[in-house]
Amino acid sequence: MALYLIGDVQGCDEALARLLDDIAFSPSRDQLVLLGDLVNRGPDSLAVLRRVQRLDGAAQSVLGNHDLHLLGVAQGARKNGRKDTLAEVLAAPDREALLDWLRRQPMALHRELADGELLMLHAGVLPQWSLADTLALAAELESVLRGPALTEFLQTMYGNEPAQWSDSLTGSARLRVIVNALTRLRFCSAEGVMEFEAKDGAGAAPEGFMPWFDVPGRRTAGVTIACGHWSTLGWVSRPDLISADTGCVWGGCLSAVRMGATSADRELIQVRCAQAQKPGRTASLSWAAAPRP
Repeated sequence: MALYLIGDVQGCDEALARLLDDIAFSPSRDQLVLLGDLVNRGPDSLAVLRRVQRLDGAAQSVLGNHDLHLLGVAQGARKNGRKDTLAEVLAAPDREALLDWLRRQPMALHRELADGELLMLHAGVLPQWSLADTLALAAELESVLRGPALTEFLQTMYGNEPAQWSDSLTGSARLRVIVNALTRLRFCSAEGVMEFEAKDGAGAAPEGFMPWFDVPGRRTAGVTIACGHWSTLGWVSRPDLISADTGCVWGGCLSAVRMGATSADRELIQVRCAQAQKPGRTASLSWAAAPRP
């Protein structure tokens, strides 16, 4: 049995199909974890959702900011934006089944390796959080997404504040910090203050900020973290980090990583995306609070 991790698909179903063929993925033999952002910006989010859902127990996708945005639009928490490519999903006859499947996907996944721990999520981890903290907070958010408070949460999900974690946070403020860290984080300060404006590569950190994975003393420093979300960072493979968003929807590649028994045993498999949205792309999703529609 092989474990494959795949970076941000963002509606590029044709590339996903070719990549699964290239790795000879077998649902009866292999396991697949998609690192979030199955949908949006690309041409065929509906086909992506249907394809991954059909894989049933052989595939899971941690939730990304675009996946949560789809849930938000579907629940009326925000309008379908000009750059969104979600209309086909929202009009599909199996819309409710797909959205119900999506809301039941995890925020984070954990697996034991022979030489340590593997944590899989979409964006990042705040420096104050241990592995146990991250999994507990992810589970806290999952229970809301899967429960009767879904609509209420989505109505208050958007926004950049609070920008820093505190154990004393409660209610919507607490959930917003959790969701922003797990699905939107790129840069933060040494104290864990999140910065959401900068979207270029790791070398473009604003003054006083740094990539979340380079914060000194980060409590998950001994854990291998696999993430997507950061297309301008691109492919990174180091003992404590796998970054697998290689910008498929923006004309780059869709990447799969075959994980071996240890953190060092990895194989990268890539396919070039057949289409790009347009040159001069903006790979971001505005998450600032806005008036409700």
